[in-house]
Amino acid sequence: MSHEKTLAFQKDVKMYRVKTFISGLSKSQTLGILLQRTCASVQTISDRTQTTNSFLNGSSSVYTESMYEAWLQDPSSVHKSWDAYFRHGEFASPSQLAPHAQSSTSVDTYKQSQEYYHVQSLIRSYQERGHKIAHLDPLGINSADLDSESPKSLMLSSHNFGEKDLDRKFYLPDDSVTYIGGEEKTLTLREIIRRLENIYCKHIGIEYTHINNEEQTRWIREKFETPRIREFSREEKHVTLARLVRSQRFEEFLSTKWTSEKRFGLEGCEALIPGMKTVIDRSTEFGVESFIIGMPHRGRLNVLANVCRKPLENIFCQFDSKLNEEDEGSGDVKYHLGMSHHRLNRVTNKEIKVAVVANPSHLEAVGPVAQGKTRHEQECVGDHEGKRVMSILLHGDAAFSGQGVVYETLHLSDLPAFTTHGTIHIVVNNQVGFTTDPRFSRSSPYPTDVGRVINAPIFHVNADYPEEVVYVCKVAAEWRATFGKDVVVDLVCYRRNGHNENDNPYVTQPIMYKAIEKQQPVMEKYADELVNSGVVTKEDYKVCTWGSD
Repeated sequence: MSHEKTLAFQKDVKMYRVKTFISGLSKSQTLGILLQRTCASVQTISDRTQTTNSFLNGSSSVYTESMYEAWLQDPSSVHKSWDAYFRHGEFASPSQLAPHAQSSTSVDTYKQSQEYYHVQSLIRSYQERGHKIAHLDPLGINSADLDSESPKSLMLSSHNFGEKDLDRKFYLPDDSVTYIGGEEKTLTLREIIRRLENIYCKHIGIEYTHINNEEQTRWIREKFETPRIREFSREEKHVTLARLVRSQRFEEFLSTKWTSEKRFGLEGCEALIPGMKTVIDRSTEFGVESFIIGMPHRGRLNVLANVCRKPLENIFCQFDSKLNEEDEGSGDVKYHLGMSHHRLNRVTNKEIKVAVVANPSHLEAVGPVAQGKTRHEQECVGDHEGKRVMSILLHGDAAFSGQGVVYETLHLSDLPAFTTHGTIHIVVNNQVGFTTDPRFSRSSPYPTDVGRVINAPIFHVNADYPEEVVYVCKVAAEWRATFGKDVVVDLVCYRRNGHNENDNPYVTQPIMYKAIEKQQPVMEKYADELVNSGVVTKEDYKVCTWGSD
């Protein structure tokens, strides 16, 4: 299809949206009429270029719409061919113009128009359902949405394509539909599918088509579909690895020094730390000065040490009564305690405050408390748009889907008297609730489906791929800064130990923990990847010589 014919088709699509609304036709009826009319219209324009009637020069949608508005006011004010077009749903020839017989060009245009629509339908299917076949489980034994079947809408045959079409080139829709082409206007079907699978079906699963705001859905498409937008610089890779090293080494030290102590470690989701720090880095660039964190017990000590930078000696003294207590005690266990700390963010060189809310009853009870604290602080500093103070809530997968306080808190997010102008929710999804398999603990496909009720985008990510985790967290921070609305990040991971370090998980989850026993830690996997690609050397990795805020 020539570029001019493609433009004519796209403009007729826009015109028929208006007419479909008026006539009440179904989508399928409209498509059939549209394809036939487009062919006739394109051929008519092609055959009649020798005429001098001014209405035939109105190829732009702006001109067509102006004619339509004039016709609505007074049908006699426009040329009678426009009157016939708008009155009968087609561009009818006036009696003084001789009709032309349909040529083979018209048939070809009809076929090309159908293919254009099918390409658009294929792209839309990946945008809507690509997350269902994404490789999200680091262990490779579960489907994150509890459904092992692939959607039929992702099959070529569902869009009237076959193997023979894979190396044919097709025109791409404009950026109101997709950004996968970049500067390219045509791609082979094989390349279209390859790009869509890399975006939607690899280690990130994106749920956003439920959002009923075109500006927001287009923004998300641009952030993930633009070619090469997710490439990391050498420095970014260094920082990500250094933060992973700090996260894992902290847990290793505690498990070696105090082997029998409960600490609810982060092993299996070490990528949470570089992800959270990315949220803080990016948000600080947008002007946020204070971060209020609400979280359960799992990973709390690691967050206190590596995100808040609570002095390590203050953490270690809580493990050993012989050590001097450096901070005031509350009588509660160490993985329930909070803190507030002012520190320098070395990425932006700005002074920030990071506070973790104490959570004695753990799990989701802390959510509304953290939100109330955030709202109060915003009002105290006159931050009426949430540009200076923000909240980050961490959740467990079973608690996020199972506790009613989550739903209640989410529904406060857009109320004028309660909103905090966007919260970043991070779910540590270790695919087991205490000892319960998720297939027996929830009815929804994902633990994060509750986020759909407030039109929050949901980013699922395989936590064994730290660059993907960091990128998703970066986009989450940008979303919050741009739209002032909630966003959910689902870190699909695993729990290397039992519910606590003294439990034996093989009793209730033998298959999962046989797979976990063989699983290489994410720090080692990522380090091997960077060493093999020449980004770092083995010597640098061993001593971890890069700075990490």
